[in-house]
Amino acid sequence: MARRTGFYLDKRNARLLGVCAGISDYTGFDVLWVRVFLVAGTLFGAGFLVLLYLVVGFLAPRKPEELYAGEIDPEDRLFWQKARAAPARTIREVRSSFRDIDRRLRDLEAGVTSSNSRLAREIDELRRN
Repeated sequence: MARRTGFYLDKRNARLLGVCAGISDYTGFDVLWVRVFLVAGTLFGAGFLVLLYLVVGFLAPRKPEELYAGEIDPEDRLFWQKARAAPARTIREVRSSFRDIDRRLRDLEAGVTSSNSRLAREIDELRRN
């Protein structure tokens, strides 16, 4: 099974080999800016970028079709980009979200199961009406 956290060449959004589109997908930067950086870097003397582009273009794996199927929504895409960039921080954020949800459920459960007589009266009144 393909990993969403891996780097892949994005052939569907490719202009040449799909390297810039893959970098864009992996990092979350707009593909236009990745391409501009590559061209500017090449023009301003970083000729190794062309060689690096070709090497990555021929060695990196293509993005598996199952990662294209039913393109994920923007919120999921952002989550996976964050997970690739900083996995430890993403894990902390997920744990924090679960703790917050757990706290809310406990508060809700405490309110529903408490022996609050005023709440019981209001419920009885609603049942009668």
